[in-house]
Amino acid sequence: MTKAYKIAMLPGDGVGKEVLAEGRRVLDAASERFGLHLQYQEYACGGEYYLKTGKEWEPEAFPYCRDEADAILLGAVGWPGANLPSGDIAGAGIVFGLRFGLDLYANVRPTKLYPGVKHKIGNAFMDVWKPQNVDFVIIRENTEGLYTPARGWLKRGYGEGLDGLAEVATDTNIITRKGAERVSRKAFELSMQRGKGAPKDGKKRVTCIDKANVLRGSQLFRAVYDEVAKGFPQVEKDYAYVDAFTQWIVRNPEGYDVCVASNMLGDIVTDLAAVLQGGMGMAASGNVGDRHAMFEPIHGSAPKHAGQSVSNPIATVGAAQMMLEWLGHKHHDRKMLDAASALDRAVAHVVAEGKALTYDLGGSAKTHECGEAIARAVKAA
Repeated sequence: MTKAYKIAMLPGDGVGKEVLAEGRRVLDAASERFGLHLQYQEYACGGEYYLKTGKEWEPEAFPYCRDEADAILLGAVGWPGANLPSGDIAGAGIVFGLRFGLDLYANVRPTKLYPGVKHKIGNAFMDVWKPQNVDFVIIRENTEGLYTPARGWLKRGYGEGLDGLAEVATDTNIITRKGAERVSRKAFELSMQRGKGAPKDGKKRVTCIDKANVLRGSQLFRAVYDEVAKGFPQVEKDYAYVDAFTQWIVRNPEGYDVCVASNMLGDIVTDLAAVLQGGMGMAASGNVGDRHAMFEPIHGSAPKHAGQSVSNPIATVGAAQMMLEWLGHKHHDRKMLDAASALDRAVAHVVAEGKALTYDLGGSAKTHECGEAIARAVKAA
């Protein structure tokens, strides 16, 4: 009997609602083609929802994600004017609440260039950015670093937030042995699972991205990385200071297989890496722990594009593909893995064909037209 999977759907704000609808369209096509049984539970959430209700999401949403859902698919959060009394963006509590509350310690961001994708930086790099040269994954630690709530203001007088009375702001970079160990292990395990190595030489390789020449936290991160590497003699070690990495990844992407970084450094370099695959509209991510996982496109809610059906849904389809793959590996479900592969091939087909591409890829298709094209390609797999 086919296993039923419960999927929590969190559309969020702006274009998040539009692209998540296309993610579901493609998942429905995969379910029809491969006989999957996906049960969706959708919760309204985000900044817009906060302005209407005073809540970022309903109180039963988090318990469902924690206790019942097999996986979570998120659109995007953030809306102009939607801020909490603390000054934080309304909706951010959903993302961080799930990351910390479900211990989703590894942010997994694949960078893959499909044939037919156009770049915006310039033609001078096109020989470097051949599809066969861009195929790597960056894993970012997701529950500590500069994003822990070890921060605060020094204020003397009255007022809230950035009102001129705050004299000092401090953020503490928390790097723990536990955090560095498990995210490094996840990176080495992924290199073994991928199996294909870096495009340049086919070697399985994990690159440690840090600032160990200056920062104590990076020195600990690198030392723990070295300890973990001893258990994976088949995988080559590699090191890069983050500032140097930002040029190497653009000039020589073919040298990378899997990379691992602390939270803030990983946040920065993954957005840079998205350029290599055609921009944020092509970039998917997974927030993965030992028991739970949440998948989402990297891009934000893009309020200026909301309601126009012009946003690229491929990043969300990629997130759905990652979700199927994660569930397939976790539950040893061949159908889910086959469906994930079909989504990847369908995106490759639609991009190469070039008839249903959104504006960011040089086309004029609407969001739903791109999603429909991918869904058709999945059914024809």
